[in-house]
Amino acid sequence: MTQGAGQGPEVERTATLRDFRVPAYVHETGPYGHSTHPGDVARPVEEPADHPEGYTPTQRDLPVVNRGDTLQVTVDPASLAAPQQTDGAGPLYVVGDVHGYLDELVAALQEQGLIDTAGNWCAGTSRLWFLGDFTDRGPDGIGVIDLVMRLSAEAAAAGGYCKALMGNHELLLLGAKRFGDTPVHSGAGTATFQAAWLLNGGQKTDMDRLQDHHLQWMARLDAIEEVDGYLLVHSDTTAYLDYGDSIEAVNDTVRETLTRNDADECWDLFRKFTKRFSFRDEGGADAVRSLLDTYGGTRIVHGHSPIPYLLGEVGSEDGEDSAGPVVEGPHVYAEGLAIAMDGGVTMAGKLLVQQLPLDI
Repeated sequence: MTQGAGQGPEVERTATLRDFRVPAYVHETGPYGHSTHPGDVARPVEEPADHPEGYTPTQRDLPVVNRGDTLQVTVDPASLAAPQQTDGAGPLYVVGDVHGYLDELVAALQEQGLIDTAGNWCAGTSRLWFLGDFTDRGPDGIGVIDLVMRLSAEAAAAGGYCKALMGNHELLLLGAKRFGDTPVHSGAGTATFQAAWLLNGGQKTDMDRLQDHHLQWMARLDAIEEVDGYLLVHSDTTAYLDYGDSIEAVNDTVRETLTRNDADECWDLFRKFTKRFSFRDEGGADAVRSLLDTYGGTRIVHGHSPIPYLLGEVGSEDGEDSAGPVVEGPHVYAEGLAIAMDGGVTMAGKLLVQQLPLDI
């Protein structure tokens, strides 16, 4: 993990589309379809009647919180007793979904005192965990990966660490590079990784700059880890249970699946990592407990589902000006057992970098 960071141009944020079927234009204008600039939006296609089984897509009409609103969390403080920090280790930080927004990431890391004004690690023995989804939708996903790889080396040299988890968009980018237009079995009909990547904010500039060391780094990421009593995952789903009954088993199974390079197996892995909302609503706390009981930890920390989604916000009224979601920090829910870290940076929200335990 030793590559330098790069910065990309500031561009308009890319809209999110939700269909995995292959639109006609994908095959009309080269390997990357219609979108040829970082800010281009792929043309929408007709909604499918059904999505792949268990798949909960990111909606195109992103829910927002009205201007001036803040996201309030009501949790019994007694339920948030902090897990014990490992003796001698530095403070623990987690980072939510970045999605190519390198400038926002740099600003957030600087605000927390983790990097200096030159972008170099300055946090000594601190421990930093990224929860996945480094690319797609934003302007500079490869720059984000380069920064994380470089900070990993710098943090290790200082006695701390910077580590990362596998997100569904890492699986998506790997699949788009490896398999392209190869058809895969999908509950919604014919699907390809390339079409899914394009329709979920894939950026041609990222694909153009993607190198072997980026691919190798992504393919070796862990899917799940436990640190100081926090179970760290990318997706708010119980699908991890399908891959093993221990943290080591899950991580080994995911890496072995990617190593076999079978398009259908990789698609199934990606599909399961896109599941969301398992910890929300009735039964959510029990779903969290099923993971904690299997893999350890006393609280789960995840990205993937933007906090406004988890709160069930439906947006502003017709004609009302909205500045997008106002996210002040992580969202604690599922009887205090789950901490959501996706602040919705792709929705003009906030890229969250948070020290644990939470100061609530």
